[in-house]
Amino acid sequence: MSQAKPATGGPRRLLVLLPLLIFVVLAGIFFRQLISGEDVSVVPSALIGAKAPATNLPPLEGVDLPGLDTSKFQGRVTLVNVFASWCAPCREEHPVLVELAKDNRFDLAGLNYKDASANARRFLGDLGNPYAAIGVDEKGRAAIDWGVYGVPETFVVGKDGTIRFKHVGPLTPEAVQKTLMPEIERALAN
Repeated sequence: MSQAKPATGGPRRLLVLLPLLIFVVLAGIFFRQLISGEDVSVVPSALIGAKAPATNLPPLEGVDLPGLDTSKFQGRVTLVNVFASWCAPCREEHPVLVELAKDNRFDLAGLNYKDASANARRFLGDLGNPYAAIGVDEKGRAAIDWGVYGVPETFVVGKDGTIRFKHVGPLTPEAVQKTLMPEIERALAN
């Protein structure tokens, strides 16, 4: 009577092929994302369409402007720009903000994030102050309420106090033209 050899190919072969199968699936997912044309830099915000968080931050010391108070937004479209003097991309986007501030159809408010007041004043003194109001968020609590991932970020707040749009990263002239201004125009129309 001959003994049958035990089957050795089943589970062992599956264990050998499993890493290859996982690699193929992940490669497919990455390839799909690559060719989809979606902008992976867009970070969705749960606050779009919601009321802007009630925020009342003290003004930047030594600058003759009010603090950031969202109750003052009613009836006006407001851009809220989160910035800090220690943020290199904030320095890059600043000339764009100075240009935006020339448009009197909306207000531009600054939320100074985790910054020393003297540094923020020097930053604005060197580059110009585009803001109609600047609130100091020394501990970063208000930024958490706004869902800020990092600086810079810019929010479009509609006349009704609702967040209409969020731009993550530094504003460029192209981003303003292609993305931000259309969102501002929509907010102004409502």
